[in-house]
Amino acid sequence: MQTIICDRPGSLSLIERPMPQPKDGEALLRIRRVGVCGTDYHILGGNQPFLSYPRVMGHELAAEVVEAPVGSGFAVGEAVVVVPYISCGTCRACLHGVTNACRRLSVLGVHQDGGMAEYLAVPVTNLIPAGDLSLDQAAMVEFLAIGAHGVRRGAIAAADRVLVVGAGPIGMAATIFARARGAEVTAMDMRADRLDFARTHLGVAATVVASDTVGEELEAMTGGEFFDVVIDATGHAPSITRGLSFLGHGGRYVLLSVVQADISFADPEFHKRETTLLASRNAQPLDFAEVMRQIAAGAVPTAALATHRAPLARAPIDMPLWSQPQAGVIKALLEV
Repeated sequence: MQTIICDRPGSLSLIERPMPQPKDGEALLRIRRVGVCGTDYHILGGNQPFLSYPRVMGHELAAEVVEAPVGSGFAVGEAVVVVPYISCGTCRACLHGVTNACRRLSVLGVHQDGGMAEYLAVPVTNLIPAGDLSLDQAAMVEFLAIGAHGVRRGAIAAADRVLVVGAGPIGMAATIFARARGAEVTAMDMRADRLDFARTHLGVAATVVASDTVGEELEAMTGGEFFDVVIDATGHAPSITRGLSFLGHGGRYVLLSVVQADISFADPEFHKRETTLLASRNAQPLDFAEVMRQIAAGAVPTAALATHRAPLARAPIDMPLWSQPQAGVIKALLEV
């Protein structure tokens, strides 16, 4: 089968590999769409903290069932959403239902080989029927669920004033689901094209361009009160540190980003706000279900989000181009 492998940072190759042989409890899938994620670009660039090379990337997956265990409830040819987080089910986090933070978590395309291939075998418990979702939509569920999980972690409600810092795909996902809860959302980014998208397609209340004086602008916008919730989706350590200053007193600070750095805050600033600091990792079944409900309800502009696409075999050519800001990519999809 055709497979895209990242041999080392900066190197992608199209190779042939044997078909996977499903183990007990696994389904064999024919991959149909692969969403290309910021994590994939980080792997290509050599700055993903949880990975060793070589690696087959791909964790935003829509697939069709080729074979499934008897009694699994899945039919041959059925379209499915793949949940790429393989949890152990026995650690304390899993037993408490926090499977996204499993001590032995293995994420497809990161800790183990993923779905940039024609076929993949995964535990049947990691499949969700796609129902009426298109293949494109099914491939977007996972990244949208990360944003939905961050919103749920932040307990965002209709009365909240929310600042989303970083208007890339994950920040857009957080914006969509904060807005779905009725919150007033301001989007902040350095890129005018992404702020334009947030205004045109995501219904934000305001946009601000990140700058040295943006704190003064946000203070004026909010009458000095700043925001009830700040969500960071920048993947940039200095931005995460600075984001605390945009949070109002009694606020919640949600970190969607993972960075290879120590993050520190001035303790007096942290304490006087009685800040709630929340890490948000991956997503849980409730988040996948919420995303699929909102897509079905027409609340997610999936057609607008899918800006670029190519056949699987072109990944070594197109992915380096898509990783450049001038390409204007929001979500790129590989078609298999």
